[in-house]
Amino acid sequence: MVEQVLLNGNPPIELTLKPSARARRLSLRVSRLDGRVTLTLPRGVSRRVALAFAEDKAAWIRRQMAEHPGEVRPMPGTALPFRGAPLTICAAPGRSVRLHEDRIEVPEKDPGRTPVRLAAFLKHHARRVLIDASGHHASALGRPHGRITIRDTRSRWGSCNSKGDLMFSWRLIMAPPEVLDYVVAHEVAHLEEMNHSPAFWAQVEGLMPGYKAPRRWLRENAQSLHRYRFKD
Repeated sequence: MVEQVLLNGNPPIELTLKPSARARRLSLRVSRLDGRVTLTLPRGVSRRVALAFAEDKAAWIRRQMAEHPGEVRPMPGTALPFRGAPLTICAAPGRSVRLHEDRIEVPEKDPGRTPVRLAAFLKHHARRVLIDASGHHASALGRPHGRITIRDTRSRWGSCNSKGDLMFSWRLIMAPPEVLDYVVAHEVAHLEEMNHSPAFWAQVEGLMPGYKAPRRWLRENAQSLHRYRFKD
């Protein structure tokens, strides 16, 4: 059974103990997405031995946690990236989220709902931009796309199935515009080439010349978009 424990120290380390019948040795992992620390226990290893192992590795764990700051809960006074620009979140009178050049205003009433409101705001804008970009690239390719679905996925930023249906992560709206555009061009190119062959990448290049720079940005910065936690 998965268990949460605290390792002593300054500050204490929250540790998830995860028994595994398949693991062959004790292993520690610090998530690059949210900074969570997981200790995997093989069958037959006692809790006492596992915690002693973690205590011995405490300095390493803290170094890893410092490199990966962990989750950010978007609230007034913090910043949220939108279209690649960090915007300060400000509480203000009103009943809706409002976008300004340098800030995002959220209703000052019931501040606990701020993350949920911001998620809805991001999804709304992401859907509009992703639909427009998909139509643009599909038209340039000369191939119609199917249904467009917007989700919050960790394993992929977009997908295209054999029916031509497209799926995108709404968190792309937090990335620079050219990064979102690259992901859409990538998935739309699959309408022509359902693979990653040289012919596929030629289609991507035709839809978005210079795609390699935003592709590299996404590869290097993807985890930063997943740091923001909008749900309890």
